[in-house]
Amino acid sequence: MLPRRLLLSTATAMAAAFIAVPTLAHADEPIKVVATFSILGDMVKQIGDDKIELITLVGPDGDAHVYQPTPQAAKAVSEADVLILNGLEFEGWLERLNEAASFDGALVVATSGIDPLPFDDHDEEDHDDHAEHSKAKHDDDHAEHDDHDHGEEHAEHKDHDDHGDEHAGHDHGAFDPHAWQSIDNAKLYVENITAGLAKADPSNASTFYTNSAAYLAELEALEAEVSALVDTLPAEKRTVVTSHDAFGYFADDYGLRFEAPQGLSTESEPSAADVAELITQIREEGVSAVFVESITDNRLLEQIARETGATIGGTLYSDALSDEDGPAATYIDMMRHNAITLSSALGS
Repeated sequence: MLPRRLLLSTATAMAAAFIAVPTLAHADEPIKVVATFSILGDMVKQIGDDKIELITLVGPDGDAHVYQPTPQAAKAVSEADVLILNGLEFEGWLERLNEAASFDGALVVATSGIDPLPFDDHDEEDHDDHAEHSKAKHDDDHAEHDDHDHGEEHAEHKDHDDHGDEHAGHDHGAFDPHAWQSIDNAKLYVENITAGLAKADPSNASTFYTNSAAYLAELEALEAEVSALVDTLPAEKRTVVTSHDAFGYFADDYGLRFEAPQGLSTESEPSAADVAELITQIREEGVSAVFVESITDNRLLEQIARETGATIGGTLYSDALSDEDGPAATYIDMMRHNAITLSSALGS
């Protein structure tokens, strides 16, 4: 397993969230919280429990890449005490939703303090070239939240857009936003969410931190379980082909290589040349299985499997949870399911 690169300290991440979130005065009723998509919503639910009234904008099996905000979503955001988002430009639609909703509550960016991967490559060499810039850029971005000025928040998004223009053809700007695919990063998500909820509702802070501690212990156990499963994969079976490029952080944690005909967004259209190159690679490397995703149109991947003789190794969950009856109803279930699916299909 590749060693994790250095992340910002827990204290720094928590301090950033505290600064960004103004204290809200409430009676005994739960505070109203909006999370942007299902994976984030599950984390918020684990921490907030019955002390929050939670609405998740993009629900199970929903694709946040192509989500179109509804009037109901604008109403939910306008009434929210706390809005929790992934950040790293994952929610490209959020700025216009905030404007439509006239949101004036507390904003929590779950990826605060995370060292993001450059969008264009997930190998260690490229990361070393960009790491100092990406960490400094991400820290500077969240420093703008200190006074919780929404005008500055919109300016931040514009700065990201301008930076992304330097890298035409990519949907998410400079960095891979799928940071939750690293369990190490998920721990920082939890710490940021906990700090944000505690700041917004100090009367229930002890409950939030108690729930958070229990959840972090579960994530520690999950990390050991996933590592043990992936470690069973032989060296020649560590290339994974999926529909879109959402597993860079997972690959970085566990020494895998993920290939996909689509880019970081499910809205990306793969070129014929890219598909042909991937087919050649699968044949040359003897990739035995490819994996479909729950949120994507998998016809192209099925065609690739037919042309290469690879089997469909199973379904991976990348950007959304399954419904309650599915195999990935929670973040922990999702990560365990993905690891088991990979191990079963590619293991010796």
